Amino acid sequence: MRFTVASMTLGFAALAAAQLPAIPIVEAIAPNARSCSDPECRTAAQAAPFIAQAMFDHGIFSVNQMAAIISLMAFESADFAFKRNAFPGRPGQGTANMQMPNFNLKYAKSIDSVRDKVAAIDSVEGLSDQELNNILELVIPDETNFGSGPWFLVNECDPSVRAALDADVDSGFQEYMACVGVEVTEDRLAYLTRAKTAFNIN
Repeated sequence: MRFTVASMTLGFAALAAAQLPAIPIVEAIAPNARSCSDPECRTAAQAAPFIAQAMFDHGIFSVNQMAAIISLMAFESADFAFKRNAFPGRPGQGTANMQMPNFNLKYAKSIDSVRDKVAAIDSVEGLSDQELNNILELVIPDETNFGSGPWFLVNECDPSVRAALDADVDSGFQEYMACVGVEVTEDRLAYLTRAKTAFNIN
């Protein structure tokens, strides 16, 4: 599986034939994901095809946006070791993007195969821990788990964030993290730096 990227000469509105190998890129961003033994974790080789497909499905063909998204998912999931919040173990929080329960409900409602199961749920307010975890279970199969990052950027961040990433990935990352609701730390920047190198972003 490969990442499909937009032509820089034609602009992001047009697709070029450029295809970037997904597995070595994801391995470079999440170096601890070269192997894993826990049933919940995924190697970069296992995750990469789903990530590449999710980028395509959500119309993300910008290497800057891809780098930012994958760096966030790799950081939040500890190199794809977790898909549920393990520390401190917050009910209903998870996916590779470690989304909060309210976003996982919205994400589930966007997925054809599971939206009927959450159609009657309007809000996560007042739900039990088990009910929150039941929603999470709907979105953590591999086919959807690794789509959470692309989905969030496209649907939950202002379009100006994607434009900012395209203009300058470093300053755009600041805006992206503000949308996510987290501080930009050295650890997060380390993932972004590896992502920039993997995608050959100067």
